[in-house]
Amino acid sequence: MVSPTTWILTLVLILGLMAFDYLVHVRSPHTPTVREAARWTAIYVGFAAAFGVGTWQLGGSKMGLEFFAGYITELSLSVDNLFVFLIIMASFKVPRAYQQKVLEFGIVFSLIARSAFIFLGVALINTFSWVFYLFGLILLITAGNLLKPESEDSEDEANNIVIRTAKRLFRTTPRYEGDRLFTHVDGKRLMTPMLLVMIAIGGTDVMFALDSIPAIFGLTQNAYTVFTAVAFSLMGLRQLYFLIDGLLDRLIYLKYGLAVILGFIGVKLILHALHENTLPFINGGENVKVIEITTVTSLLVIVASLAVVVVASLLSPKGKVLTTFRNAKRHAVQYLDLDYEADPAIREANYARLMTEEAELAKVPEKYDHLLKGEQQLLDLLDEVHRVHGDHLDRFPDAFGADASSEALFDTARYRPVDDEISE
Repeated sequence: MVSPTTWILTLVLILGLMAFDYLVHVRSPHTPTVREAARWTAIYVGFAAAFGVGTWQLGGSKMGLEFFAGYITELSLSVDNLFVFLIIMASFKVPRAYQQKVLEFGIVFSLIARSAFIFLGVALINTFSWVFYLFGLILLITAGNLLKPESEDSEDEANNIVIRTAKRLFRTTPRYEGDRLFTHVDGKRLMTPMLLVMIAIGGTDVMFALDSIPAIFGLTQNAYTVFTAVAFSLMGLRQLYFLIDGLLDRLIYLKYGLAVILGFIGVKLILHALHENTLPFINGGENVKVIEITTVTSLLVIVASLAVVVVASLLSPKGKVLTTFRNAKRHAVQYLDLDYEADPAIREANYARLMTEEAELAKVPEKYDHLLKGEQQLLDLLDEVHRVHGDHLDRFPDAFGADASSEALFDTARYRPVDDEISE
């Protein structure tokens, strides 16, 4: 039993870390560097590890193992959630410098929503033991959905019913006004796209909680352990977003690893429900003798599943090619969109990254040509980037070094349909 004093001190610690994060990083809009993101990701992982060790020392090995199992599970699910956040950010064309604020809002809202689900879940578990059957079924269904082929309309996640309703009910401006949520136009108070983005992030956070909370209850029913594991997994999410942005597409097998983890925990929950069974139509309402999966076994399965899918994804040649295609497309769009990033130095750095990706595209083996033949938008974007950059060099020749060039490193004509194919 965790004392009220421990709860209060923990809440003060978590709220203090979140306030520090906001004041130091989010309040002043800027685009984090990879080094900054890596440093702060390591710091927050270190905080979580230190808290876990402290939990182990003060609460015992069982509680410590449950925290680490819950933290790793929630963090892996959070990484998967970043895919959707990335789609939402791209769909709304959120300026890079203001993405931190959107993510910080999402983290705070997610912590509030998941806290409510945690205490609701504890109340249900303490009252109805059959809830474990329900939680297990939810996870098995979620695992099955992860194994389905990806929909062509995945980007519609940024245009869900909540957003469509908000757009109908409220008038919004077409452009961002810094990081403001409201602005005045012709004496009328209007929403900015920033508020719509936050509504989208908040709506998806609620849906994510429906999966993540049953998952961690499959590892521990201790409300304190559940809450702290969820809180620490969320706190480093903003820094992690900027650290692995561009590598997310590389983890092409991540969903399979998550399906294994969620399916495993779902089975564990159902076994636990059978062990605690009170439903009259199952074994006459008596407990069913089944094996109980230990926390150590759960932790080993979770770590092993993640290790296998991450290594397999990073070693996959197809994954590397797809990552290069998608990153090149994203950086081309960002370079051309002055509303996204107007800082000349950052745009030039973005152009340099795009040139590196173009050089990688030029080396793609012919057996992967079919992956790019449907990407006519990317081909058009690359041609437009070189035209715009060439115009910029002509207008401001002294702003760049002598080696500056807008020459394409990648032959887009290789992937364009010939006239005969078009006529057919």
